[in-house]
Amino acid sequence: MSERAPMSAGGGSEPSVGVVGGGITGLALAHYLDREGVEAVVFEAAPDPGGAIRSERVDGRVIEWGPQRIRRTDRIDDLIEALGLDDEVRTADPDLPVCVYADGDLHAAPFSIAAFGETDLLSAEAKREVLAEPFTDPGDPEESAGELFVRKFGAETYQNLLGPLFGGIYGSDPDAMPARYALSGLLKLEARHDSLLKAAIARTAGGRATPPAISFDDGLQRLPEALAAAHDEVVRLDTPVTAVRETDGGRYAVETPEGTTAFDEVVVTTPADLTADLVADLAPASADALRELRYNRLGMVALEADLADGDVDPDALGYQVGFGEDLRTLGASWNASMFDREVVTAFLGGMHDPEILDESDETLGEIAAAEFEQVTGAPTEVVEVHRHRRGFPAYDDSWTALDRVELPEGVRLATNYTDRMGVPSRVREAASLAAELAGE
Repeated sequence: MSERAPMSAGGGSEPSVGVVGGGITGLALAHYLDREGVEAVVFEAAPDPGGAIRSERVDGRVIEWGPQRIRRTDRIDDLIEALGLDDEVRTADPDLPVCVYADGDLHAAPFSIAAFGETDLLSAEAKREVLAEPFTDPGDPEESAGELFVRKFGAETYQNLLGPLFGGIYGSDPDAMPARYALSGLLKLEARHDSLLKAAIARTAGGRATPPAISFDDGLQRLPEALAAAHDEVVRLDTPVTAVRETDGGRYAVETPEGTTAFDEVVVTTPADLTADLVADLAPASADALRELRYNRLGMVALEADLADGDVDPDALGYQVGFGEDLRTLGASWNASMFDREVVTAFLGGMHDPEILDESDETLGEIAAAEFEQVTGAPTEVVEVHRHRRGFPAYDDSWTALDRVELPEGVRLATNYTDRMGVPSRVREAASLAAELAGE
């Protein structure tokens, strides 16, 4: 195949950057590199941009098959303004709570001092254990996230609150998640404040507001679509990368069915197993290590539910299921309440119950609908079922394999399995990496 010069992202000079993957990380990276005047080309195998962010209309309803909402952080706000999306934003009521289903009832998760004092999610004894956290030993990177939470906050708080909320983010079991990977940010926060509880109180007392949850009229995929459109000259959709190799001149060749393009730097944003295939010749030992990383399979069921006819307050972001409950659903996102949509999304599978993904779509839908109706009392019907072979990075003990990943200096990973998950975190890493590649 022929070697061709990369397209220019904005007339800038070298170094040029090849970006593998047109999800939110790769597209945001192209956006920030363009601001820096650095050449970049984005390669995406799929015909549409977005990666894990997937929005679909089914019978007129907007359904999310990836993230259900994002937080409007400063960087997300900057993208919205730059892309002219402000008129399309839907913002959830900032007072909507996240709930936990425990002891057969829904409880708002307490995220303030006042709410902690009033909540009936925790007993008086459990609250005393939480307040004693500053007197516990610091978190140990070698213990599991579950062990750390139980030791520092007590078993009841772990089972009814911290376990469901934290585990629900990843679809993982905190008991199987080493703290050094799953809680690295919290461990740094604890070191800064000498206590996790003190850190939480300092944040509350400082009046630091949580950015509001948002979506767009046509769903979250509107953000990567707008990024791709704004940088269409350098975004190559329907162009799978088959390998990344080092050239004789010390550059890196990105191979596709259309040809080979050489770059000074290559940033790979794809899932671990796909990344392993791309770098297999370049760094075979690292490819073997990447293949060891486990993902949690996830089922998502879109439900039409009349929350107004249910037994609970319909105004909430959604709920996670407490570890003591005999339910197979992990939780549900209430898109109907958040963004005035006709659907909610129920989640199944994950590390707790991977076998459920072997059931038929009909069975998954029946379980999701029956359990949502049990939790809320709202009449519920199945709209559609979707499955993810790799739903979320597990952040379990397979993550020790990352210690053996050593890629050449000019090949970098920018992913949710080497850094934090979540759209704002992916955008933040893209901005930071763009500045680094520009030499700032």
